Amino acid sequence: MFNSYHKNEHEAHLLVIGSPSFDTIHTKDQTFETLGGSGLYMPLAVIRSGVKVTLFGPRPKPVPKVFFPFSKLIYEWIGPSISFDDIPRFEISHNKSKAKYIKSSIEAETEIDLNTLPKDLSIFNGVHITPMGNPKVQSALMKLCRERGATFISLGTWIYDSKEKNKIVQKSIKDSDVFFMNEEEATKIFGSIKNARVEAGKILYITMADKGALVIQGDYRTQIKAAQTQFVDPTGAGETFCGATIANLLLGIHPVMAGQNGCLLAAKKLSKIGPTALLEDENVPMIPLGDSVQINNEQVARISEIVKNLPATHLHIFVSEYLPPIHHPNAVDYFFAVTLQQFGFWEDDGDKYTKPMVAKIDGKTLKGSSYLYYAFTRQLLKDPTFFTPERQAEITEQDLLVVFKADDGSNPMPRLDLHVQQANQYGLDMLALDLNPKKVLERAQNSPMPLKTFTMILDHIGGYKEDPLRKKISLLALSLSQRPEKFFILGKNETVLPVIDYHCMRSCLRIGLIDILERDLKNKIIGRKLLSSDEEWAIRFAAYRIQEHVEFFSEKTIAVVDWFFFDYMRTHCPEMTEPNCTECSVNDICAHNKEMFQPVIRTLHY
Repeated sequence: MFNSYHKNEHEAHLLVIGSPSFDTIHTKDQTFETLGGSGLYMPLAVIRSGVKVTLFGPRPKPVPKVFFPFSKLIYEWIGPSISFDDIPRFEISHNKSKAKYIKSSIEAETEIDLNTLPKDLSIFNGVHITPMGNPKVQSALMKLCRERGATFISLGTWIYDSKEKNKIVQKSIKDSDVFFMNEEEATKIFGSIKNARVEAGKILYITMADKGALVIQGDYRTQIKAAQTQFVDPTGAGETFCGATIANLLLGIHPVMAGQNGCLLAAKKLSKIGPTALLEDENVPMIPLGDSVQINNEQVARISEIVKNLPATHLHIFVSEYLPPIHHPNAVDYFFAVTLQQFGFWEDDGDKYTKPMVAKIDGKTLKGSSYLYYAFTRQLLKDPTFFTPERQAEITEQDLLVVFKADDGSNPMPRLDLHVQQANQYGLDMLALDLNPKKVLERAQNSPMPLKTFTMILDHIGGYKEDPLRKKISLLALSLSQRPEKFFILGKNETVLPVIDYHCMRSCLRIGLIDILERDLKNKIIGRKLLSSDEEWAIRFAAYRIQEHVEFFSEKTIAVVDWFFFDYMRTHCPEMTEPNCTECSVNDICAHNKEMFQPVIRTLHY
């Protein structure tokens, strides 16, 4: 799993509909018999990822000894009883990563009595329906699950369905919340991978063997790299990816991070015969930092002690002359529409960082986010309806030229086109989902875990959904919860995720919390050169983990930790002027890596 300190704040329970099988597998080196099937690999991966599973499907009675290791791990196995001889069976030949089905016997799944399904499915956090050997049966089950209270349904398909019953599969994609397929299946269904799309609010995962996986959130696409592994047996790798990914989604993990965890567990499964790796009681693989950086744990401990002794009053309440007046009736719309615009306040020459965005507006010289907040607050006082989803969906470049206009008549925003794009996507996704800020907050506040619900809704909204580390979602949650009006109240034991931007990463590098191990990368950071996405990710993910560690060991909330890294350290250690070390509280333990800068990359995340 993501192995976040925030991952165990609730328990999740998934209903899996499907059946294990007893398979004969032919690989290049050997032939063997093993437990298999979507109804086995998928539940095992879910359980290994920390989510409870009830399995509904044909079950051999009595349960044969060969099924004991599996049956003892699931919470409950319900469904019609069958003999062991009638259990679904496959004979599969593997040529590298490509599977050829030689024989199959799946009548027990296709002929299942749908009326034996539990009457109330609202008790589960989600339902996953395996291919069931027939897409019509799968589709009928999905309809019945909705009628019986299922609010989250995921599905998988297999190659013969995608070839021969394409229209049924396409309708199932539309009607489900999350859908899984492999690259060959996607090509049959969509014509090509490039054409793969889902509606707003839906997620599509396409596994691509050694090329990793593609995550499609509405119309936004992210490619995930495959994890390195020893290739032994590919049987069930797709179902393992599916199970781990669904479990992570139910635990509240971002769709991209959930998919990365799915790739890691699938790689572990690939390294051993059949379900062996999933039956072993070992730790779930963690998303690695990469080889280019490492976290200095001793320095993390020292900084945690400093943060631990900070006064609890060190919080940003998001009230200033640059922000909406307290009790402004449109403040919530403002924060939703403006927080997603918090990115890219710097300029480059095509090779390296040149300067931060600074300009004069209404006689005030403001930098970056302060300028943006003030410009939008000025617009709020002129036209409060500007921040509604309807208006945001239609915003043009000319509209934002007026909003951002500096005193000298210029536009100071380095990439105005990206701000227009983000506003439009935000508005369009909100409208497509029949949402607005008020509805989002109501839905979140009325759920058992308000922050988790709030976060998962925004995982489908443009301007927020794109970032796997959810920087802008977390910033919005802090803004709404720490304003005097208390627009949003977090649930008991809920805490906002780390808010990682340029300033936080620069602080981590200069203090010595992150060590750069590759000379070329270190020289790029010092030279303020543009980085690749992989280089930036290594540093940003390390900074994310560091803030989690500091939060945990300091026993302070992320709100306090964020104040320290963003407000305090940015003030004492700015990017363009000499650090004020003598007045800084970390001076005695700081590595004083003053030459280090921050990752320079044009991103919408921060």
